[in-house]
Amino acid sequence: MSYSLIFTIAFAAALVAGLLVKFWLATRQVRHVAQHRGAVPAAFAQTITLAAHQKAADYTIAKARFGLVEMAWGAALLLGWTLLGGLDVLNRLLLVWIGGGMVQQLALLAAFAALGGLLELPFTLWQTFRLEERFGFNKMTWKLWLTDALKSTLLGAVIGLPIAALILWLMGAAGQLWWLWSWGAWMGFNLLLMLIYPTFIAPLFNKFKPLDDPTLKERVTALMKRCGFAAKGLFVMDGSTRSAHANAYFTGFGASKRVVFYDTLLRQLNAGEVEAVLAHELGHFKHRHIVKRLVAMFALSLAGFALLGWVSTQVWFYTGLGVQPNMTAPNSALALLLFMIAVPVFGFFVAPLPARLSRKHEFEADAYAVAQTSGADLSAALLKLYQDNASTLTPDPVFVKFYYSHPPASERLARMAAA
Repeated sequence: MSYSLIFTIAFAAALVAGLLVKFWLATRQVRHVAQHRGAVPAAFAQTITLAAHQKAADYTIAKARFGLVEMAWGAALLLGWTLLGGLDVLNRLLLVWIGGGMVQQLALLAAFAALGGLLELPFTLWQTFRLEERFGFNKMTWKLWLTDALKSTLLGAVIGLPIAALILWLMGAAGQLWWLWSWGAWMGFNLLLMLIYPTFIAPLFNKFKPLDDPTLKERVTALMKRCGFAAKGLFVMDGSTRSAHANAYFTGFGASKRVVFYDTLLRQLNAGEVEAVLAHELGHFKHRHIVKRLVAMFALSLAGFALLGWVSTQVWFYTGLGVQPNMTAPNSALALLLFMIAVPVFGFFVAPLPARLSRKHEFEADAYAVAQTSGADLSAALLKLYQDNASTLTPDPVFVKFYYSHPPASERLARMAAA
């Protein structure tokens, strides 16, 4: 049996197995949430109304069922691009129209991204304007959606094409260790994005204004000083123009760090609760979770580029995924696309590991927040956020272990109560 056939079988088996596991997990989630829809869990009976609990259950079930359809479509697209020859046809058409070389390779990357976006567009629109709107979360108009889409496309071209061209050039010109040079370029690019995102990219989509609530500003400033954290500024973002979901986050890198509050968050929480949520975010910095995640990203991406450096020289890698490698033109763009398609298929089965680590980090950040602020305020804030975001209080335990990056509300509040 040839290596090509073995790889084809392995890819198809991983795709089918992943699809079956995802279907099993989603149906477990739907059944579990539906079974507990009729009554608020005892621990929340005094704080969450039955109507809010049932809305969260309905929202969770609707998202899960929509996800099943989206998942099946995504698997069909993967098969279409690979084993059914879609990417091979696209590559050959562009070779005929453009010829080989850098322009053809960039055109292949751009065409793949554009076609993929168009094929997934109906699901994006349905989720925004039907699913989210049905439950009162979508605040985006069609005009704003179209404006965002155009901005994202232009930004992707302005930022994505140069880094893609650099990596493609390195793949052809930097010798056998091109993958090491490409990894360095990719990491530098990501660090640069982290640096410029708060001040140059984010304002293209949202409006940011300095936090002008003097009481809250004083409390937040005192908290950050107490925790030894310095930020360039405290800002409020007009998240309500797009969604009713609430959030707060740190963004930036080094001297460009800033604290951003969604306007929806400030409307829903009082000053003590906002301070507690911010203390939770500060806990991630205090425990160096951000640095640890960056180091992990560096290590995984290095391993990924090294693997790409090897498989890109193997004919079976291309033919096993339904593509005939070019004989008179570079295969760098083909290798990049096939690698980006194949890795998530095989990597799906290790998804519970980073999810578990993320939940551990969330518990640590909660503990830090309770030590720095009022545990009652953090508990109240979490309950409000879970309720306002229609997050179910009764998720399936297996689904949680596989997917959840944050622990369920019941587990987080129980840990706080114990602390």
